[in-house]
Amino acid sequence: MQFKATIMEEDEVARALKRISHQILEHHRGCENVVLLGIRSRGVPLARILRDNIASIDGVELPVGSLDITLYRDDLEHDSGDPVVNGSEVDFPVEGTHVILVDDVLYTGRTARAAMEAVMKMGRAASIELAVLVDRGHRELPIRADYVGKNVPTSGKEIVSVKISQYDGLTRVDIYENA
Repeated sequence: MQFKATIMEEDEVARALKRISHQILEHHRGCENVVLLGIRSRGVPLARILRDNIASIDGVELPVGSLDITLYRDDLEHDSGDPVVNGSEVDFPVEGTHVILVDDVLYTGRTARAAMEAVMKMGRAASIELAVLVDRGHRELPIRADYVGKNVPTSGKEIVSVKISQYDGLTRVDIYENA
């Protein structure tokens, strides 16, 4: 894997997440009955940042949970070995709420599909929306994000790598070329 370019620096990531926070508030006319579910792993800290942004803008602190979609993936049989399951942490009901799934990169749509299935197993949400930091295209399923930080056209050989300080010691988005 060879480094190609940095497409978002830390300040650009922060601005994109602030913009998404404003869009969520505008769309929901506040945030009554809205919950954020971060898709493990990097969607979780992004969901927390959105929660903090919304709290600073509107004074409302949304519930945030983490969603492990490993067992809902449709490609499990293609993986070798046993899947590593970290478990979901959702300590509030999703029944009747407006669920916003949060992920770092939207690519084929399969992760989002698995996340929707996981949410539906928890109860009937009033709605399910998707917020992503980067939409790189190449959808295999008819799924689109409701809130997007940045659209980045990529080739199938490229890899979009989101780094979050909590995991990586820095925050930015890079593109790598897969040899």
